Amino acid sequence: MAEVVLDRVSKIYPNGYQAVTDLSLEIDDGEFLVLVGPSGCGKSTALRMIAGLEQITSGELRIGGEVKNDVAPKDRDIAMVFQNYALYPHMTVYDNIGFALKLAGVRKDERDRRIRDAARILELEENLDRKPGLLSGGQRQRVAMGRAIVRQPAAFLMDEPLSNLDAKLRVQMRAEIARLQRELGVTTFYVTHDQVEAMTMGDRVAVIKDGVLQQVDKPQNLYDNPINVFVAAFIGSPSMNLYEGTVALDDDGAMVTMGSQTLRIPGDVLAGHPDLSSYDGRRIIVGIRPENMEDLSLLADHPADQTLQVTIDLIEALGADILAHFELDAPTADSGDPDAEDVTGGEARPSVARFNPRSTASLGDQVTVAVQVERMKFFDHDSRLAL
Repeated sequence: MAEVVLDRVSKIYPNGYQAVTDLSLEIDDGEFLVLVGPSGCGKSTALRMIAGLEQITSGELRIGGEVKNDVAPKDRDIAMVFQNYALYPHMTVYDNIGFALKLAGVRKDERDRRIRDAARILELEENLDRKPGLLSGGQRQRVAMGRAIVRQPAAFLMDEPLSNLDAKLRVQMRAEIARLQRELGVTTFYVTHDQVEAMTMGDRVAVIKDGVLQQVDKPQNLYDNPINVFVAAFIGSPSMNLYEGTVALDDDGAMVTMGSQTLRIPGDVLAGHPDLSSYDGRRIIVGIRPENMEDLSLLADHPADQTLQVTIDLIEALGADILAHFELDAPTADSGDPDAEDVTGGEARPSVARFNPRSTASLGDQVTVAVQVERMKFFDHDSRLAL
């Protein structure tokens, strides 16, 4: 096991394209760190630089305290798990798992012990004589994991390893990988575009956009305290609702106006956002997570000046809760996510509230939505940074 450090690492391709800019990350010994971001943001490039599959343009990579910039991939003491499994179709599971050990000249008895230990951990013992073509997607992924485990590396690198699995199997496998990493205690750098994977698996999560690191924190802290609009919108499913609005201060707190709708921010809530006091009469970006909006009819007591009047456009009944879609006549703020639908910003777009399943709201209904204003987020309109 070893600490992996990226110190102001950049990658510029010969054509001038800068894929990664001054990336600094410390992955502690035994830590599971997930790097997440939209397609084309530089996350896989970062992983490939650690692996030695991409040359580092500038900066320093250290593994176990030693600089590895110019060390060959095979000598970096890391093991990779790929998106496409990269198994040899003509070999059995046993031979696939042990192939790297055979190349490394590990004694046959030691090789056999490691292979069988990995197969036991991954519940592959009954499949050792099978070839990959006879395995399910999840079993193939376990074989790929087994091939990494037997090498007993200083660090695991995982490049979107669950992308080819169906939704149900992805949920199962992400739990298995997280359990396995905790059991083995191996430093792990995991790359994904799926923020649910990031939130459920990582000890810490790093968010990257356009090759630039945005924020690194524990999953819940990242969710509760996003540093900017991009992180706020990217982390969370459904995404945070973002609106352009204005602030008007008064003796009792503030009023935040979004289109024709206004929400009162009491003085005690305003005190938790001291920077907001300097935005009197100015434009801001308001963020409200779906779970912080509820059908008012289900609440015994909620201030009338902390509600929105909406028309339901779509209801998604999920059993445990209801996703209610609606539009406000407020401009929707651009999240900055190139994969999102709101890349142009500046006009009304669908919002989502997460209602209790007891709500009877249906398509076309006029509904009063109670907002937990104490959970709202505020961002500077120009810099997009949290207030």
